[in-house]
Amino acid sequence: MPAPNHILVVGHGPAAHRLVERLRHHGHRGPVTVLGAEPRPAYNRVLLTSLLGGTLTAEDLKLPDPPDGVRVRTGVTATAVDRARRLVRTDTGETHPYDHLVLATGARPRIPPLPGLLTADGGLTEGATALRTLADCERLTGDGPVVVLGGGVLGTETTLALLRAGRDVTLVHPGPHPMDDRLDDRAGALLADHLSSRGARLRLRRAAVEYRPGKLALDDGEILRADALVLCTGVEPESGLARRAGLAVRRGVVVDRHLRTSDPRVHAIGDCAEFDGETPGLVTTAWDQAETLACILGGDEAHHHPGRPVVRLKAPGIDLACLGPPDPPDATRHITLSDPARGRCASLALSGDRILGAVLMGLPRATAAVGRLYESGLPVPSDRLGLLLGTAATERPASVALPDEAVLCHCNHVTKGELLRAWRAGARDLPRIAAATRATTGCGGCADDVRRVLASASGGNSDP
Repeated sequence: MPAPNHILVVGHGPAAHRLVERLRHHGHRGPVTVLGAEPRPAYNRVLLTSLLGGTLTAEDLKLPDPPDGVRVRTGVTATAVDRARRLVRTDTGETHPYDHLVLATGARPRIPPLPGLLTADGGLTEGATALRTLADCERLTGDGPVVVLGGGVLGTETTLALLRAGRDVTLVHPGPHPMDDRLDDRAGALLADHLSSRGARLRLRRAAVEYRPGKLALDDGEILRADALVLCTGVEPESGLARRAGLAVRRGVVVDRHLRTSDPRVHAIGDCAEFDGETPGLVTTAWDQAETLACILGGDEAHHHPGRPVVRLKAPGIDLACLGPPDPPDATRHITLSDPARGRCASLALSGDRILGAVLMGLPRATAAVGRLYESGLPVPSDRLGLLLGTAATERPASVALPDEAVLCHCNHVTKGELLRAWRAGARDLPRIAAATRATTGCGGCADDVRRVLASASGGNSDP
């Protein structure tokens, strides 16, 4: 018989790691077992492009060891769930019992139907790789030319990372500009100019038609040399295990507001979970779900409610943030700022005086102020131009006191409260805060907000 309230977690990515870390905090004292398919400890895959670009090492990506009493099995893949007997079978022939099962299986790369891309056994042809794991990064060593296929957020970050590493990079994207699913033509043109200025060769409004090792053919007849081809063509929820178990699956594993699947003893979080018809694919959502489920499994009342989506490009030298959906349907007013000569622009979508969505590029002070207003649901100041320019006249009204649970470092999910606790424990400057909490060690975009927390804790006037 399994031990009382045994929690079994399938998956060992950031969502699973966060859940296991928070279970003890919320009072769960029973056994916890984690099954991870990769043969290595948990790491922050959100920062893979920082590793690719050489600003971080593989050791920097490693997440803290799990709490005492948590059993982690790496290199083990769950193959079947016996819901009647409450058992999970693995590819090693083992069976693992559970009282509550949590599926945190993540997502898999979407492989386009490109002739020559797959081998006869269904694997990727030599030279082609996705960018989802540390092993994928390890395949991208060398100094030959690289083609990045897909110009979404990951494709843009990957292109910039490879350029930082000194590679010759061509970005192929079918849209009119990179990140066209999130940016209008004005912001997209600035992003394209930034990529070109860094040395990227852009092939926009182009599609790949055939791949052979070392070569990628485009629909206009151009043949690109590609010692490596990086597929940044989207992801799909990894829901096969749930589907085989007879759980409700649409695009992802369907969960309710308590993150329960169609079997109340089975939960799902992270990229594999579908809530209210959405699979956001954001690590911030995964961390929020992990926190909520840890509360529930620890015996507290809690439910999941989608947060306000924030996407920040993780690349040194460019400040680009997308808040909310790209075209909020309930917006009643739009405010724009265009300054292409200085590589900056902004757009706000408002309902009344509340922000429903925003895109900001090259405006770090405005990004911090607008981000705080957006996440808090507070009104924008009357001087909207001052808000976007970050002038001193609007700095005070735009400064919003956030609660301790507000996340300031999105790369490592570090909250304001965690920063304050580290400060009280003696971390009184940015290097010590980074060592204690990992804040600022990802894309670095949170550095100004972290400094404000330090200034506030020290008796300064800036309180985020």
